[in-house]
Amino acid sequence: MQKKVHLISLGCNKNLVDSEVMLGRLHTYTITNTLDEADVIIVNTCGFIEAAKEESIDTILEAHQNRKEDSILVVSGCLSERYKDELIEAIPEVDIFTGVGDFERIDELILNKKSSFTPEVYLANENAKRVITGSSYHAYIKLSEGCNQNCSFCAIPSFKGRLKSRNIESIITEVTNLINQGFKDFSFISQDTSSFGRDLDNKDALIDLIKQVELLPGIKSARVLYLYPSTTTYKLIDAIAQSPIFQTYYDMPIQHISDNMLKIMKRGAGESKTKELLEYMKSKEGSFIRTAIIAGHPGESEKEFLEAKEFIKEFGFDRVTVFEYSNEENTTAYNLEQIPKDIVAKRAQELGEIAQELMAKSNNKLIDKEIPLIVDGISDEHEFLLTARPTLWAPEIDGEILINDTNDLEVNHGNYYKAKVTQVAGITPLATLIKKL
Repeated sequence: MQKKVHLISLGCNKNLVDSEVMLGRLHTYTITNTLDEADVIIVNTCGFIEAAKEESIDTILEAHQNRKEDSILVVSGCLSERYKDELIEAIPEVDIFTGVGDFERIDELILNKKSSFTPEVYLANENAKRVITGSSYHAYIKLSEGCNQNCSFCAIPSFKGRLKSRNIESIITEVTNLINQGFKDFSFISQDTSSFGRDLDNKDALIDLIKQVELLPGIKSARVLYLYPSTTTYKLIDAIAQSPIFQTYYDMPIQHISDNMLKIMKRGAGESKTKELLEYMKSKEGSFIRTAIIAGHPGESEKEFLEAKEFIKEFGFDRVTVFEYSNEENTTAYNLEQIPKDIVAKRAQELGEIAQELMAKSNNKLIDKEIPLIVDGISDEHEFLLTARPTLWAPEIDGEILINDTNDLEVNHGNYYKAKVTQVAGITPLATLIKKL
């Protein structure tokens, strides 16, 4: 009987790519969504902030509690890499621990029932046989590992190391292989995507990649995620805006806007440059701008919080992700005087309310507009509704559009259509299909 594997991928989509690589190595296994059926259970963990660490631990313990007898429980990824000694001692129920370097050796580790922590961080490559999950048409492409930034709140460089970029040829080969498998929409990701190639002495590597991706037959849409203010250039903003394939989508986590706070956070770009970049993005026709902000970082005065709150509201971002500050060891902010947790939570809540208001305003601007979108399938809301995503939006994080009228068009999931947005229910746009693209 063919063995079964159950994989739980936690955290960001960069982790998801690593999970898909592991599934590719375990191609002889049947993937099961049921824990107690699995012969092998893999929990690919996140170790970014406290909430993510708690979720990872809870998931590991739940997996052990619900596993069948003689199954193998594997814990991999960032949390495992960051706290390997503590986890090995604290959770002896886990059969195999591995970090962020052995994703393409997962089959070997399972066969030998052996833990491994290779010193080198795994760098995605064109030869990995990934099993793309969650979509028949969209895939994430990881450009690099590690990060050269020194943000005061982030521990990722301490266990992922310095920036290490793939070469463009490797990426183009991977995208081409996926296009040949039927994928046509791509999101290009890394810890600091706008720094891609700088370790290879090419400051314009991302622009070069954009131009080469545009030439690939079969690709219909793409976007770049995770730009960093100090390495985002006007030339890059232009390249994205002018591309016939890459969406005019700018995802730049600013984390704050106060000059003093940006210095404390060691962001490398101050208030003036950050605002100039954002305004330049905003000037591009049809642009969609996403950001992230941290509430309650050490040193944030009430005045500086209000400054950030007002800026977020007035600028009118399309999407804002709000994080409560998480005090992480091996960061420069760890030993700074901490803001009380109740104040941090209150500030995050206020920013979160603004984020919801901004999302509603952004979606309301779509009413009566005709937009290209991709139909994903039957909506969870109702069997007579279809769920779809504008090509401009990133998967999973930007929301959905519901189709309540197909105009009797033949609808195939994963295909592109032009649709007219007719109204917004709550914060969710409703649309009518016009024609297939």
